[in-house]
Amino acid sequence: MARHKVEICGVNTANLKVLNNVEMLDLFKRYKSGDKLAKEELVNGNLKLVLSILKKYNNRCENMDDLFQVGCIGLIKAIDNFDLSFDVKFSTYAVPMILGEVKRYLRDNNSVRVARSIKDIAYHALLVKEELTNSLNKEPSIKDIAQKLGLKEYEVSNALDSMKDTISIFEPIYNDGGDTIYLADQLEDKNTDMRSITEKVALKEAIKNLNDKEKYIIIERYITGKTQMELADEIGISQAQISRLEKSALNNIKNDIT
Repeated sequence: MARHKVEICGVNTANLKVLNNVEMLDLFKRYKSGDKLAKEELVNGNLKLVLSILKKYNNRCENMDDLFQVGCIGLIKAIDNFDLSFDVKFSTYAVPMILGEVKRYLRDNNSVRVARSIKDIAYHALLVKEELTNSLNKEPSIKDIAQKLGLKEYEVSNALDSMKDTISIFEPIYNDGGDTIYLADQLEDKNTDMRSITEKVALKEAIKNLNDKEKYIIIERYITGKTQMELADEIGISQAQISRLEKSALNNIKNDIT
């Protein structure tokens, strides 16, 4: 059967090789043993993974070639840091790292430009906010800051809001061997019924029953949004251990609320 030609960033996806699990395992073993050619094969064999992630950014970035290179940086980082003991598929591990590189690039090269006058208001508002916080021993209101600057409240509020990073509701916040959980999944439903309230109470109690380390990992992963790598560095254990503790905590929670 002929393969259809699809080009993204000038790359013909029909000509890209896709590695199977046995080939991936063999290449990782060779690479960890010092075979640099194995790394090159791993990169080339996972370019389709990068391209699949970039599809949804076709209308959001003028230079997809640059974005492709950024995605490849994420892929290389994933290859360098992947450990066979993680007990997860490489794609599961690599996708968040590739996405992270792409999002940082888009954030740092945001096409939305804030006017200089608005930036100046925000800058002075932050200075006044710090000054008032020190003098009042509490965080000042927008009204307090506006009065100090001689501006209208909406001007100060809009200026401060303009300096905040935007985030998509489709931002993935968790992916570890299962379905990806997006920010939209965590947003409150205004039509909440009594069942969901009961579930929230049960969940809260189940989290309380975890040991301190498991509780900390669940809170930092699902509320603060830290990655397993970040937690591993912070706590001083391997990512594989973080993954096992997280899975254990989730199983304990599931057992408590079912």
